[in-house]
Amino acid sequence: MSTDLQSNKAVIRRFHDATNTRDLDVISKTTEELFAPDALIRTPLPVGATGAQAMTEVFARLLRVLPDLHVAIEDLIAEADKVVSRNTVTGTHLGEYLGHAPTGKLVTYNEIFIFRFADGRIAETWGVVDVVSQMRQLGVIPDIPGDPHVEAAHRAE
Repeated sequence: MSTDLQSNKAVIRRFHDATNTRDLDVISKTTEELFAPDALIRTPLPVGATGAQAMTEVFARLLRVLPDLHVAIEDLIAEADKVVSRNTVTGTHLGEYLGHAPTGKLVTYNEIFIFRFADGRIAETWGVVDVVSQMRQLGVIPDIPGDPHVEAAHRAE
């Protein structure tokens, strides 16, 4: 694997390590370093900011909802100028989320992000987050029998 591909994967690991500290100062400093100032965040975000500032705001909001948020990298794939990160996210719902009061329930969901690099920094992202699984686990929409995340959450209760 080329040095650039290894370096890009290391950047994503570092980004996730920073988010797992749950320390907004660490997250902010790390995103400022790793994301280009004008990085394009192609995932719909409920914030008015862009680039590294948008990522910091997203994690500030997420940590209000899931203060024990943890992102586990399941797969990290690099090719050309892109890295794909497939993650499992866990956290306890202790803050209002999408208009729903805290439930105290453990939530586990999947997400996949693609990061494009330019000059060693993240220049663009695309992401898909399994919000339906989140809503099922919070009791907002009915469970689907056999959903492994719902079953795992029930085992943890």
